[in-house]
Amino acid sequence: MKKNFLTIPLVILFVLTDFVVFAQPGDDDGSGGLEGNDPPPAPINTKLIWLAVIAIVYGFYSIKKYKKAI
Repeated sequence: MKKNFLTIPLVILFVLTDFVVFAQPGDDDGSGGLEGNDPPPAPINTKLIWLAVIAIVYGFYSIKKYKKAI
């Protein structure tokens, strides 16, 4: 019980920190217009690589754990 009590808030903290750290700053002037100069899109290539690596590692871990249970 205590393990889950500490793990869940830490995971939520790391996930929310990722959004804050990689967010683009805004330059809203308060006019409310939707047209204008948009900032260039943020590259996501490096995040996709990390996502794939973590997914593969988790997949191997799950398969190993499942085979051990049988």
